[in-house]
Amino acid sequence: MNDGTDPRHVRELEGHLSWLDTFSGAALGVLSAASGIYTYLGVSSLLDATGALSVFAALAYSIAVSVGIFVFWSYLMRLLPAMRTAASRLGLLGAMALGSVAIIAMSSWLNAAALAGAAAVEQHLARTVQEYQNALERANTIAVSAQALERDVARVRQSFQDLSEQEATGDLSGISGRGAVFRLLTQKADELAALEQQIAQQGPAVAQAFAEGNEILSRMRSLTVEPGPVEVRSVEFSEDAVRLAGLITQLRQLSVAPLVSRAANDLSESVVRPVLSQTEATAQGQQATIDSVLEVLAQRTETLAVAAAEVEGMQPPAEVSYTPISSADAVIRYAGNFVPSWAGAIAIDLLPAVLVLILMVTQGAIRRSRDRVAIEDYMTVAELRAALRALREVDVADTPDLAEAPKPTPIRGRAE
Repeated sequence: MNDGTDPRHVRELEGHLSWLDTFSGAALGVLSAASGIYTYLGVSSLLDATGALSVFAALAYSIAVSVGIFVFWSYLMRLLPAMRTAASRLGLLGAMALGSVAIIAMSSWLNAAALAGAAAVEQHLARTVQEYQNALERANTIAVSAQALERDVARVRQSFQDLSEQEATGDLSGISGRGAVFRLLTQKADELAALEQQIAQQGPAVAQAFAEGNEILSRMRSLTVEPGPVEVRSVEFSEDAVRLAGLITQLRQLSVAPLVSRAANDLSESVVRPVLSQTEATAQGQQATIDSVLEVLAQRTETLAVAAAEVEGMQPPAEVSYTPISSADAVIRYAGNFVPSWAGAIAIDLLPAVLVLILMVTQGAIRRSRDRVAIEDYMTVAELRAALRALREVDVADTPDLAEAPKPTPIRGRAE
């Protein structure tokens, strides 16, 4: 036959299934046991206690997972291929999908934690180091930008000193000497000089904090790649993270931008007007000069305030805090970086689904072939002999008289 209904083909498929069935159960048991072992490792990483009770709990969970996987796939390997209607197949396929989700939830993610848990925790440490580095560099950038305000303060201070020298020689108000205008200019120059000195004193502290932060970052990077248990390294990493967070906060506090902003506001508001000369003409000249100085002072104040506001308006460093994480949680959070491990963890649990589908397709092919062929075309000799034997037994059962009738005795001749 050329339509796929050859009885020999059916017998060949049945022979293959019989041979495969001899070790399918053992293979399923091996897969279930392997999944249970990795589940045990994953559960052990989640339990905080290290006593006998925690070992027993992890062992009990892993055994339950192994038994559940074995029983679940055994049911499906037997029942799903035997279904004949579309509704029954869809029902069991839905049950298989729901069971697969349950297996992933109770086993596969723990298998992935066992396979890539340590690497995932190291990934978490490396990501945290990058976040701390960004925060440290941002805080240092703001602090250094604030230190740059020293030049703006120095320019304003120098301008008032130059004006005071001009006033001393009479080039500003036309009256030489150290009168009221000179004292006002000197007062503001001294205030700016004090602010400039205060800003300069912050420079070494900023540099030292940034250098110390980089040293801590270097130790944290080395902890992410050092050999040894990642749990022990995580403890040291956490201690360094606390110190680094304190340095970042210190750098934020070392920014002199708020100080310059307040000083700029006080510069024009805290003007102590000097006593003018008793001479009316001289007093008028001094007053006009003072008004001009105050106008210049307001302009310089606005310049400083704008420069300080630009620094204060810079985006502050992000709040970073290191949170210890278990290997199972790390595998879930950074799942995109460990796709092969996830694929292997899921495959070891869901591989029997492929075997179920293979059996379903094969059994369906066998049934379709048998439906198209008469029964006598695919009966084997053994089946034919069994059928004839059964037929004779039925015939004997239907005719009890023949079965109970005495056998005839042969007639012997008498001797005369």
